[in-house]
Amino acid sequence: MDHIVIIGNGIAGITTARQIRKHSDHKITVISGETEHFFSRTALMYIYMGHMKYENTKPYEDWFWTKNKIDLKKAWVKKVNYSNKTLEFEGGESMQYDKLVLATGSKSNKFGWPGQDLEGVRGLYSYQDLEYMEKHSKDIDRAVVVGGGLIGVEMAEMFHSRNIPVTFLVRETNFWNNILPEEESKLINRHLFEHHIDLRLATELKEIVSDENGRVKSIITGTGEEIACQFVGLTPGVSPNVDFLKESELNIERGIVVNEYLETNIPDVYAAGDCAQVAEPLSHRRAIEAVWYVGRMMGEALGKTLSGQKTAYKPGIWFNSAKFFDIEYQTYGLVGNKLQDNEGQFYWEAEDGKKCVKIVFDQASKKVIGVNTFGIRMRHEVWDKWLKEGKTLNHVIANLDEANFDPEFFKRYDPEIQKAYNGQFPDEQVSVRSRSLLERIFS
Repeated sequence: MDHIVIIGNGIAGITTARQIRKHSDHKITVISGETEHFFSRTALMYIYMGHMKYENTKPYEDWFWTKNKIDLKKAWVKKVNYSNKTLEFEGGESMQYDKLVLATGSKSNKFGWPGQDLEGVRGLYSYQDLEYMEKHSKDIDRAVVVGGGLIGVEMAEMFHSRNIPVTFLVRETNFWNNILPEEESKLINRHLFEHHIDLRLATELKEIVSDENGRVKSIITGTGEEIACQFVGLTPGVSPNVDFLKESELNIERGIVVNEYLETNIPDVYAAGDCAQVAEPLSHRRAIEAVWYVGRMMGEALGKTLSGQKTAYKPGIWFNSAKFFDIEYQTYGLVGNKLQDNEGQFYWEAEDGKKCVKIVFDQASKKVIGVNTFGIRMRHEVWDKWLKEGKTLNHVIANLDEANFDPEFFKRYDPEIQKAYNGQFPDEQVSVRSRSLLERIFS
């Protein structure tokens, strides 16, 4: 019976442990210095906002681990000795392993700004980051958030929930437009302004200024403007948390390089989740994908492999979801921030400017390539099926009701979208489904 040690208790590490236990009797130890028990990282913001308590973010009861014979150790690993399969902890202890899983997650990026290590400056990734934010944002007059991505908008919403004014520095010309197309970026711009976020587009951070006690008192932008603040959230993305592993024979580029079975260059050492860099990613996927769904799928495949059922990680169709204040976002397939030469698009936006659907398709075959949807929930399994089967734009529009995931009595937008499609593509008409009486009453 092997002793399988997993460093990291995030979604990748815990999914791996659960799959191993499901299929084998191997001894399992999960190590984390962050928290003793697995919690939902995406729920960190709701603890700060008062919607949840930490114990509510744990998907499993504390007794679950003992019952399933998964040992937990709260400690930070200082060094891995691969030759004798030993872990060294910061407290001086050590532990032997037979097989090792590196699921060390991400860390917040810093780009060498003057003052980035002052008191009151922090990213948002770990539970310790949340505790720091809680401690240092009491009774402040203003916060500045730097970096226009998903974590940045989460942090802005967190401050907003406590009536703390927020200045949001985004170096792009529209919010997250290195990922989102222009229409969707501008929709989110408007939504942030409506929530009284001081959104500064095309604005970069130059310096964080200290007071006489070593605490942040202001920031200076690239144009020289000084903005008084008492907390700076650094959210310009994340990178693999691999610094403590770099001085070794482990093959690390940006992340830990793995093959399709999540094996590293060292025998009996594997990597999964945010820290893993796939050596030969599929043409429609990135080498590193710091996304919850990816960590879960990697853990499912790796857990089977470590239980004796060698299983390749096959990510399939790309998908992701997020929330921008009260606008939910989903994406399936490939929707770039700019159309490629072979691509066309259909775009619909609701009159209120808070909902939209963009479908990208191949102009020659009319097969759908991807979709973005804001403010309207779509069914994952339906879009996954359509994209895998190469359904055409006309087929998708005609059958939009199959993909709808909004609850009963929510307003249905399928007819409006179909009418817009008929207007944009007069040679490819679809039937517009009439709404029921109940739908008309409750819309």
